[in-house]
Amino acid sequence: MDQLLRDLSRVTLGGRELADVLDEITGIAARAVPGAEAVSTTMVRGDKAFTAAFSARMALDADELQYEEDSGPCLDAGRGGVVLRIDDMRTEQRWPSYVARVRDTGVRSSLSVPLPYQGSSIGALNIYSTKPAAFATPESLAAGLGVAETIAVAVANADAHAQLAEQARNMRIAMESRAVIEQAKGVLMAQRHVDAEQAFEILREASQRYNRKLRDIAAGIVAGVQDAR
Repeated sequence: MDQLLRDLSRVTLGGRELADVLDEITGIAARAVPGAEAVSTTMVRGDKAFTAAFSARMALDADELQYEEDSGPCLDAGRGGVVLRIDDMRTEQRWPSYVARVRDTGVRSSLSVPLPYQGSSIGALNIYSTKPAAFATPESLAAGLGVAETIAVAVANADAHAQLAEQARNMRIAMESRAVIEQAKGVLMAQRHVDAEQAFEILREASQRYNRKLRDIAAGIVAGVQDAR
């Protein structure tokens, strides 16, 4: 467990694509969670679930069976925020259609741990084994919880970065819009001998009349003057 925590602490979150970070964390889990043979990360966005990272084909196949069925431990863990363990697919009574089909992938036992995020769950860490009761120890659960928390932090970091980038983009657009509107006002003031307030009113009325954004009306006026030169 100590080595797992050290490995997770070395994962660089900033300046990387989320997919790359999830691949690295999922790989660490596959090596470090007791009993793990294949690991995947399921993300739930609204009604849609998808596998964002996986360490072996067996994990992806088991995940996709659950998406097809819209039923299974990874979905219930990801949507409901509960830890779900299957000790033996041959005797498991929950999710009967899924467990009947997943045996063909080689999966015999699994552990699904929700990804906590802002008081809810955004997906699940899924850990699979070809052996029965592979995750029945407290060590497996503790390791799974530790990895799930790290994944949730990575997602939160990526979301925060995306929000900052969007805010910067919106600010840039707003500044560009203000600049072109001021230019258009200057043109109207010179051409029509009006003051700044009257020039803005002319722009506003044109925007409403032609059902176009004020910035687009202003840009057209500025472009017309430039073309005339």
